[in-house]
Amino acid sequence: MGLEQINKLEQSVVATLNIDGWNLKWTGKGYLPYDAKGTTPKGKDCVVEMKFRTKYYEDKMLEVDKYESLMTLDNDILKFYFVNDPKGNFMYWLNNIELPESTTMYCPDTTMWTKKKVLKDVYLLAENQATIININKLN
Repeated sequence: MGLEQINKLEQSVVATLNIDGWNLKWTGKGYLPYDAKGTTPKGKDCVVEMKFRTKYYEDKMLEVDKYESLMTLDNDILKFYFVNDPKGNFMYWLNNIELPESTTMYCPDTTMWTKKKVLKDVYLLAENQATIININKLN
């Protein structure tokens, strides 16, 4: 999956959430720790980090560094982690999540530009920890 396709998917998620009462703006091609910023349907300031996976894994991987970057933002900002994979969509509310112990895994050193793998500390989030879950009916 290329960067252009991921950008389009991020923009589609923003548009879909906005139809559902959110007021988000895609933050786009920068190096922010999130992909969208705005407000929830209840008017609370928020950011959303998004990941699109082409393979299904029961646990959803969140890099510890990514989590820590998000959590350094103002405490009043709600932080969400959106994961799309072949099974469906999973939205995690990071502010109140009970994190499992971190684990170290070999992961690509960047999202898509290389096949080189490096050790990264990650959290493996269970599907039932997601605040919003939309399962694809095709599965």
